[in-house]
Amino acid sequence: MIEAHGLAKRFGDKTAVDGITFSVQPGKVTGFLGPNGAGKSTTMRMIVGLDRPTAGSVRVNGAPYASHKAPLREVGALLEARAVHPRRTAYNHLRALAATHGIGKKRINQVIEQTGLGPVAKKRVGSFSMGMGQRLGIAVALLGDPRTLIFDEPVNGLDPEGVQWVRHLARGLAAEGRTVFISSHLMSEMAVTADHLIVIGRGRILADAPMEQVIAGGGRERSLVRSDDAAALAAAIGSDGVEVRRLAPDQLVVLGLSARGIAEAALSRRILVTELTPQTTSLEDAYMELTHGEVEYESQGIEQGGKETPNHP
Repeated sequence: MIEAHGLAKRFGDKTAVDGITFSVQPGKVTGFLGPNGAGKSTTMRMIVGLDRPTAGSVRVNGAPYASHKAPLREVGALLEARAVHPRRTAYNHLRALAATHGIGKKRINQVIEQTGLGPVAKKRVGSFSMGMGQRLGIAVALLGDPRTLIFDEPVNGLDPEGVQWVRHLARGLAAEGRTVFISSHLMSEMAVTADHLIVIGRGRILADAPMEQVIAGGGRERSLVRSDDAAALAAAIGSDGVEVRRLAPDQLVVLGLSARGIAEAALSRRILVTELTPQTTSLEDAYMELTHGEVEYESQGIEQGGKETPNHP
């Protein structure tokens, strides 16, 4: 179990994490979502003692990480998979870590087999692909057979088989009663992996709820609309509680107004609508709703050149 209370981290005049309180429960996969720069990695680093909080506290399995006598047996973490000496073999890297906790060769061989590292276990890590580096990082996290697992972007560099393997691994660990805390930018994968979500933006928690509640909470009615006079239609339907987003010169996404309401507004102003498609809310939709306005860098539409421009508060 992970318990954070008033957790904050500042770097100079920049606040990375802004006094957040949350808990990650055993027996379920908790997804940790947020835009780049939201504070996810900093939060995870504070959990395992790599960054010292400016304020607040965080406990893992009832105690601060640093106070555990055998931390590998309590918490397994994948934060920086490539933080391995490139001339060391995968096997020797695991053996060196195992020696610090009295973990035997049998367990080393088990995690090598479990993570698919067998064919490359005696090869130097410097020759590994990104995906194999991720598998080694996961093997390190599993080495002490810990009660709590923390994975930061574990599917980076993995092929589809590897992505599916991480999904089944996370759900299997949770089914064993372990605490599993996992971040990812792949919404489609998180939607089928996580049971509970914590969403963070600009260092503050935006949502902390079961998956279905997060999706329902972002469930404003949503429709895709095409019209030769999209600007006039946007002006006609724009009002309090209705948001209109321009995807292309003739294409809009309308949130907060029913398809019938859009059709009636277009008809009353004799605006031709060539497409009107109600859309089902997905995790990605709910996430975009929650984090809209909370991103540090926001990509602009194609008609504006597709450049990234700062979106500072």
